Amino acid sequence: MNPRPGDAAAGTGTAARLGPPTAVPLPGLPPRVRVHEVGPRDGLQNETAIVPVEIKAEFVHRLADAGLRTIEATSLVHPAWVPQLADAERLLPALRDLREPVGGREAVRLPVLVPNERGLDRALAHDVREIAVFASATESFARANLNRTVAESLEMFAPVVRRATAAGLTVRGYLSMCFGDPWEGAVPPARVVEVGTRLLEMGCAELSLGDTIGVGTPGQVTALLERFGEAGVGPERLAVHFHDTYGQALANTLAALRAGVTVVDASAGGLGGCPYARSATGNLATEDLVWMLHGLGIDTGVDLRRLVATSVWLAGHLGRPSPSRTVRALAGSSEASRTAGAPEASGASGASGASGASGTSGDSGDSGDSGAPESSPSSPAPPTGPTRPTR
Repeated sequence: MNPRPGDAAAGTGTAARLGPPTAVPLPGLPPRVRVHEVGPRDGLQNETAIVPVEIKAEFVHRLADAGLRTIEATSLVHPAWVPQLADAERLLPALRDLREPVGGREAVRLPVLVPNERGLDRALAHDVREIAVFASATESFARANLNRTVAESLEMFAPVVRRATAAGLTVRGYLSMCFGDPWEGAVPPARVVEVGTRLLEMGCAELSLGDTIGVGTPGQVTALLERFGEAGVGPERLAVHFHDTYGQALANTLAALRAGVTVVDASAGGLGGCPYARSATGNLATEDLVWMLHGLGIDTGVDLRRLVATSVWLAGHLGRPSPSRTVRALAGSSEASRTAGAPEASGASGASGASGASGTSGDSGDSGDSGAPESSPSSPAPPTGPTRPTR
């Protein structure tokens, strides 16, 4: 791995001088976990400012340099849906070098999110090798996020998955609102299993179970994974995607590991949320996840110091500190952030024109009438289940 400007800035504090976490394995956990990095897509899509495409490309390359081998690069949705990712077709060519092994580095998997067949057409035009589709376990969020019912959204995805697999692509299925929904409350596990198995039967190779608003607890995670097992879906086909709204993401991850799951979604620096569910706060930070996994003696292939340096660097471009506790501890001081290769408050908004209308014109539209409801709740309810908001 070649050093990048600012790499030495992370790790100047007390935590860094103490070194990496002491590895003390626990019985029953997997020896290795694959981190599915979602920062460039799920993280940046929720930024208010548009990050220039050059910064996005550098971000992905830095993540690869840190040892991450699955990095969800972007989303091929209509720009009206997620303007922060409107530059997808400029970004993908800038990442082409990562798809092949170079020197001692393995090839990097670069899946992209697609909403429908038009999005798939664009992915195929850029020789994308992996895609993801996104469904909801609840009707309310399906309407908010896709402007369709759950059944209608599955009908929309079926030809996408069929065509993608026929073309040799690997398809991942995302399932949102697996534990709680801000409009409907607690989500029955049977409903999650029903929709999730439909995605797998459709041809998805992997199903990522999302706690979109972060209300899940370890007992719920364990129970849901058991229900999938009873339905014939083992942990080898499942991944988990936790948001840290109530500080439960690491505890929930540990519960999933105990159940045999070996793929965990995370976002560098804790970036992200969901533009169609305001109560969906940041994702589980990749650095926090890696610190815990390495402390359990679980291999990830990730260089934590390089990863922290990357998040410090990106925080400089976003003009605010990373919410990750591990980043803050290992970066050590605000001085580290100011010297990590980016201006202290360069602010992505300052160069927002660099990517705002590039690459994806309106005629590439993917389902243009989708959008958030006129009023979405600002905060979820306690873990017993969100209450229905006034709409």
